[in-house]
Amino acid sequence: MNNKPNEFDEKAKAWDDNPEHAQRTRAVADAIVKELPLNPKFTAMEYGCGTGLLSFPLKDRFSHITLVDSSAGMLEVLKEKIKRSKSENMEVLNRDLLESTAGITSSFSVIYTSMVLHHIEDTLKILEIFNALLDSPGYLCIADLDSDGGLFHGKEFKGHSGFDREDLKKNAEAAGFTNVSFRTVFEIKKPGNDGVERSFPVFLMLCRKE
Repeated sequence: MNNKPNEFDEKAKAWDDNPEHAQRTRAVADAIVKELPLNPKFTAMEYGCGTGLLSFPLKDRFSHITLVDSSAGMLEVLKEKIKRSKSENMEVLNRDLLESTAGITSSFSVIYTSMVLHHIEDTLKILEIFNALLDSPGYLCIADLDSDGGLFHGKEFKGHSGFDREDLKKNAEAAGFTNVSFRTVFEIKKPGNDGVERSFPVFLMLCRKE
């Protein structure tokens, strides 16, 4: 279990109140359903699941979903939502995969994340971990921001300022994935750190493990 203080703990209770979060995750979920050859026997893992906004629209598409996050606050909200929905195929795990994969005893048909990768410093390492946790064949779906020069998060942000798609594709291939493709699935409209109202594209990267 991960007990480190997490910047998202204090955001957890109000996270679902932001309609943009729900709209974005619904768009990502719809794209996953459209683009992958899903099978009801498939198992899935969402990494950086937060309150489960992405997994709830997908829960009937998989036999089992393991929802992993390092924020105890987010997971407390998620556990209550699972309890209320009486979902029996959703399992919660508090874990930072860069530190440990303990407690993950099976491999998955699909791994997906949304707006998580830019918070992870070592992109290649987490992609390698995802590859190791996937079945063969298996699928990885990553939704995140295009490179924006720091306009989305601001200069104080310590993660990635989005991603160049070609560079991310090379990292995915280096981690062992094939058939890497991208499509824009959503646009976040908000002022950049320069105060100018902007549209920030969110892509979905789809990869296959042979």
